[in-house]
Amino acid sequence: MMTQRLTYWLTLLALVATVAMTLPARANTWPLPPAGSRLVGENRFHVVENDGGSLEAIAKKYNVGFLALLQANPGVDPYVPRAGSVLTIPLQSLLPDAPREGLVINLAELRLYYYPPGQNNVTVYPIGIGQLGGDTLTPTMVTTVSDKRANPTWTPTANIRARYKAQGIELPAVVPAGPDNPMGHHAIRLAAYGGVYLLHGTNADFGIGMRVSSGCIRLRDGDIEALFREIAPGTKVNIINTPIKVSEEPGGKRLVEIHQPLSKNIDDDPQTLPIVLTPAMQAFKAGANSQVMERAMEARAGMPVDVTLPHAVAQQTL
Repeated sequence: MMTQRLTYWLTLLALVATVAMTLPARANTWPLPPAGSRLVGENRFHVVENDGGSLEAIAKKYNVGFLALLQANPGVDPYVPRAGSVLTIPLQSLLPDAPREGLVINLAELRLYYYPPGQNNVTVYPIGIGQLGGDTLTPTMVTTVSDKRANPTWTPTANIRARYKAQGIELPAVVPAGPDNPMGHHAIRLAAYGGVYLLHGTNADFGIGMRVSSGCIRLRDGDIEALFREIAPGTKVNIINTPIKVSEEPGGKRLVEIHQPLSKNIDDDPQTLPIVLTPAMQAFKAGANSQVMERAMEARAGMPVDVTLPHAVAQQTL
């Protein structure tokens, strides 16, 4: 009897361990790559079950952005993904070309990279950013965290109140903390522009990984809570807008990661907007497989693509 019980518990523990390994962590934290590399993370795959939920529900499960999941799986129905279809979960990325310090936010890829001080890892969070419009765009900037508050109130600006009023919604001068507050339960204020831009949570179940805010950086409530615990005033914040990232990895492998550029006008198609290559990226392209890189620039799937020339691969294996 004792042997049977021991076998039972060992089997149960093995099953729990196996399930735990297959479930994604709430925060996607990865060890920093070796010197000269920018590649972090690992893509996963998800088999859509019957009544498996919307693409937004799947994105939330793996803590990726909605548009990132949609771009990685072109043609999938965002509302009712077909049961049995296999989705790519885009968890692999190239680190942005910016100092690995504090918070690095790349608007074009709708991601935030957090480099905790004294640790050799990076945590990647999906974000929502400002909508199209003159006063709702999220600007690029280099700044610091000036303040952070739990259970914040929301004081909508005059422009925000006017925009809502045009839609028939009368906003109060101050929205108190609570379940109806669109800032969620935590807010981190940035020093630039007089402190009008914040990283904050949300009381909505959608919009992460999309352009939905009035200019602030929006995170899922669990993510902003985790950042809130770790971030201190004075932390550096670098907000960039880079739709294309490249890396020549140790050993000569060339990788490119291309995202849809941010639209500037309502009629823009981000899938066909031109992507301007810097001189450094032009030089990278000259040493890459041009056909594969052109296909990657057309697909704009938001995941690293190997564009190494075939003869370079052969040289690496010698």
